[in-house]
Amino acid sequence: MTDYRRNFVVGGSFFFTVNLAERRLRLLTEHIDELRAAFREARHDHPFTIDAMVVLPDHLHAVWTMPDGDADFATRWRLIITGFSRRVPAGERISESRAAKGERGIWQRRYWEHTIRDENDFARHIDYIHINPVKHGYVTRVGDWPHSSFHRMVKLGVYPEDWAGDVSDHGDAFGERR
Repeated sequence: MTDYRRNFVVGGSFFFTVNLAERRLRLLTEHIDELRAAFREARHDHPFTIDAMVVLPDHLHAVWTMPDGDADFATRWRLIITGFSRRVPAGERISESRAAKGERGIWQRRYWEHTIRDENDFARHIDYIHINPVKHGYVTRVGDWPHSSFHRMVKLGVYPEDWAGDVSDHGDAFGERR
């Protein structure tokens, strides 16, 4: 087995993808209030900035910036994942290995993180987050997905309200037609 190492950069910005164990479930959007509560609780005790985020039914993407002097995003994710799991009724399938450890079966054990290298990398990942509901076919316009920081960024003037247009007419954000 590979000895995986995370790249902890004090005060750094990171892109994350976190998935449900069973990708066919819709727990994240069906229990969005519980997910928000888990984020609020974690941020209360361990502050960080959510630069951008999108929550889809079975996974989420986020860009966070850590506070000066702090690089511990792993503790924050552990708190969010366990906080959400405590709030959601049991009923998911649990593998024998998880059951033996007393774990729930909601989340994949690992998540993806990428250290943001520069402003261009930051902007590309923010765009990726916001186009994601369109990429997965949940909506044809970015602004139609309710669980996204896109709406906050429109209010702040970062994006125009019609950013990325209507992909049913023009293809997706990467120039590909559906």
